[in-house]
Amino acid sequence: MPPPLVGIVLFSSHLLHSLVSSPPRASLSCALHSSSENHHLFSFCVLETNNAYIHFAAKGMGEVLPLGASFWYSSKSGQLKIIGTQNFRQVHHCAMIVRSNHPQNADLPRYHSKREKKPFPIPIVELRRAARERLKNAKKLPRKPTPPPRNGMLVQSLIPVAYEVMNARILLTNNLKRLMKVIPVLACKYCNEIHVGATGHPFKTCRGLRADHRKGLHEWITATVEDVLTPIETYHLSDRLGKRISHEERFSIPRIPAVVELCVQAGVDLPDFPTKRRRKPVIRLGRSDIIDANEDDLPDPRPSKFKKPILDEVPDCEIVPPANAEETASLSEATLEAWETLQQGAAKLMRKYPVRVCGYCPEVHVGPSGHKAQNCGAYKHQQRNGQHGWQSATLDDLIPPRYVWHVPETALELQRDLRNFYGQAPAVVELCVQGGAAVPECYKPTMRLDVGIPTNLREAEMVV
Repeated sequence: MPPPLVGIVLFSSHLLHSLVSSPPRASLSCALHSSSENHHLFSFCVLETNNAYIHFAAKGMGEVLPLGASFWYSSKSGQLKIIGTQNFRQVHHCAMIVRSNHPQNADLPRYHSKREKKPFPIPIVELRRAARERLKNAKKLPRKPTPPPRNGMLVQSLIPVAYEVMNARILLTNNLKRLMKVIPVLACKYCNEIHVGATGHPFKTCRGLRADHRKGLHEWITATVEDVLTPIETYHLSDRLGKRISHEERFSIPRIPAVVELCVQAGVDLPDFPTKRRRKPVIRLGRSDIIDANEDDLPDPRPSKFKKPILDEVPDCEIVPPANAEETASLSEATLEAWETLQQGAAKLMRKYPVRVCGYCPEVHVGPSGHKAQNCGAYKHQQRNGQHGWQSATLDDLIPPRYVWHVPETALELQRDLRNFYGQAPAVVELCVQGGAAVPECYKPTMRLDVGIPTNLREAEMVV
């Protein structure tokens, strides 16, 4: 099977003329990359041109490509393989087509005011259209049995993923405590904004108490791990398909981190937080009425083959900082890997195990339907009698990324007048990048690594 397509380059006569007139070894103004692990970022350098071919150098090797050729580049074999050609005289425009999963530059998610409701991940119109389509197709087919986890059973293929997410969360917390011993992280005293660096940023973006007296400036203090990883808690369900939590039970049911509750419902066994495990599908009498099947004829349950040991969280008094720069870089790489494992694993679990979030406040509930506790204190909660407006949650609702300003390598401090030229990244990613880890591809668009930063305000005013 051939490797994935890296790029397609079509040369017109105008572009060919510019390339011919360009000096030798002129760099082609593009960089092609692929999302496959066997392909990575590389660029081309023009060596020689004529009426039919252009001589390229990629990764230090020369290759002759016909005009309008489609090609692959394999980092393992180190070869450029020509797929097909196209007569450049039939092309009347200059086209450079590059396939990429991530844009060159991207804006951050839009900030939503506390006075407006969060948008649905999928619009209501699309949800209704998909529901009508499912009902239409279901009339033509026999009724299928309810799949897990809706029937009370566990999704066996996701049990190892749940243990990986559980250990990745603990490993991420322990590594962040060690990194924050050598890389300073600051938090605002009055709002929830944080900054990775020895000196806080000068931007007037504080919305906390008496921000108008300080003219929007932040007052920085030392941050903690809870500032980087926001603790989102939820109610622990002893039975995932049981009755909804009422308002009177809101103080008698324990609350645990939402990621831990998601892992417990997906198959992680914790002695401190037991939950009901069924070995037979439930019998549904109605939409919300269920009866447990008789399991007396089944043998005694055996230990799960997917069970793995769970890591222990290291106390703050036992944290040992890295000794040198090399250990800090390796620790940053391990921390970034744990962050990606946590994100990807939680996204897989959320596809099968539903997670709800209030559209007005940050309250999260892991389960098929939200609880009935009337403890929503968001904007105009009196009109809803304190009830939450439940909707489908996204990954950012379960694990808030906490975006911070990216400090470029060429500047130790950020300048207030050059704010539009700086990018942002999640606090964990920025902390690991400053520790020596490589920047992941998915975070490069928001970090604006390819944007040139002026040295002063005069240069910034000259930018078109």
